[in-house]
Amino acid sequence: MIIRKVLLVDDDAAVREALGQTLELAEFDAVTAGSFVEAKDLIGPRFEGVIVSDIRMPGRDGFHLLDYAHEQDTELPVILLTGEGDIPMAVRAMSAGAFDFLEKPCAPQDLISVIERALRTRGLVLENRRLKAQLETGDPAARMIFGVSPQSEALRAQVRAAARAGTDVLVRGARGSGISKVAEVVHLCSSRAKGPFEKRSAAGLGRAALAELWQTCKGGTLFLDEIGRLPQDTQVALQDALEEGGARLIGGTVEDLSGAVEAGAFSSELYYRLDVMLLRIPALSERPEDIPVLFRHYVAQAAEQSGMTEPEIGEEVVAGLIARDWPGNARALMSAAMRFVLGLGEDDGGSEGLGLAERMAQVERSLLADALKRTGGQASAAAEVLKLPRKTFYDKLAKYGLKPENFR
Repeated sequence: MIIRKVLLVDDDAAVREALGQTLELAEFDAVTAGSFVEAKDLIGPRFEGVIVSDIRMPGRDGFHLLDYAHEQDTELPVILLTGEGDIPMAVRAMSAGAFDFLEKPCAPQDLISVIERALRTRGLVLENRRLKAQLETGDPAARMIFGVSPQSEALRAQVRAAARAGTDVLVRGARGSGISKVAEVVHLCSSRAKGPFEKRSAAGLGRAALAELWQTCKGGTLFLDEIGRLPQDTQVALQDALEEGGARLIGGTVEDLSGAVEAGAFSSELYYRLDVMLLRIPALSERPEDIPVLFRHYVAQAAEQSGMTEPEIGEEVVAGLIARDWPGNARALMSAAMRFVLGLGEDDGGSEGLGLAERMAQVERSLLADALKRTGGQASAAAEVLKLPRKTFYDKLAKYGLKPENFR
């Protein structure tokens, strides 16, 4: 989520005008105010931006504004500007929850750099809230099919339409794209949602096993993955079962089944019955704007599963993700997210080429970095968390090139 709004609060009109021009030249959406009273009506839980405020102002000062902003939203970044000799006051501001502070007069590039960092943080917070709200209040299509691209929105609409139609469905997508997940969402969005949902591989499925499955799925849905590999004898049995009714069929495939029909390997009657409601899952390469959204979701999921602190996802990480082709689609992105949480980096194939010592070093580095993140870059506190002597802790930081100040 890209946001550019900055609320600038300073009682000095000349300073306010100069800083406002700096923000506008940097292409920020700048809004200025001369006092807390003037600024407070612009601040609320849904404020999509960050605040830059002078500390020393007549009446309600920057500390009061900081407290008020955090009453509205505890995660709203507030950057405080201090005058010469106000460093102790700035330290107090950081303890009170300020995002950062700068001493006036500050270089334009220093101000822009801090604001950019605060905006990135704010964007991630707002995006995570939006996704969480979608998960909690949306229908299964909104909760389970992630993405902000037109292709993802179209897929959600098609899934809902297929669910309402009640016909049999064919879900097609590349390997790792989540075919079985989309099939389950169709089931959950349908009138059969309270009925059973059974998933089976079609390869090698016999008539007797199919008959048993069909009975199990009465009132619900049967999903057959790689339906093109269903034995021909079982295809005939499946057509009979569909004529009898009682359950809904969703087939999954990674290939165009029309070729199998032409070759006589797949029943044309079964194919055309399924092809009436065809859902195609777009590959990640077709919707690069969805990659950061999916990656953040998988990172949060992986961090929760592993009991680790969710790492910050910087712009360089996102750029690297978007630059890749992702032939393995969502499944590959999920694996990359788990490696990212564990601090293992990208290797496009796991850690098979690493020996035990290298793998242990990767894990040790990730634990050190995680401790620094959790303590806000406070080395002594991080050493206590890991129960390491301070000298040993600093030696390990030097070994892995980790600097506490980069985590503040």
